[in-house]
Amino acid sequence: MLVTFLRAHRKTLEIKCRGLEAELDRRSAAPSALSLLGLVRHLTDVERRWFRRDLAGQDVPPLYATPDNADEDFDGAVAEPGAVAAAWEAWHAEVEFAEKFVAEAADLDVEGQNSWLGTVSLRWVLLHMIEEYARHNGHADLLRERIDGAVGL
Repeated sequence: MLVTFLRAHRKTLEIKCRGLEAELDRRSAAPSALSLLGLVRHLTDVERRWFRRDLAGQDVPPLYATPDNADEDFDGAVAEPGAVAAAWEAWHAEVEFAEKFVAEAADLDVEGQNSWLGTVSLRWVLLHMIEEYARHNGHADLLRERIDGAVGL
């Protein structure tokens, strides 16, 4: 059930961005840097952090956030064709890694280490990811409506 809900939320993000490219960096409202492309980049780093780093124990840095700018995932989101393709490629790679990790996990009690929370279970991470996508898909709804009036799925 957790995997199914997370998969549905990931698909929703793709649907909210479907048919857009040049508009993906359109900001919500000044001074916010929130954009659909920023959400893709942000969720890429979120997937990477929880599944690769915290659960799998890989020593990998974020792809977008930097020590000098934790919001670079949003601030650096520019809808140039190569950048958009690279963002989607990175997001798909992180989702693929996460799905494989979950499929190969012995159970939902597999544990990893998070620098803020200490020990976390796969179950906790899946629930957190559902919450993370649900919140940001709400943002995506509003961003997409602002871009072209599209609402719903």
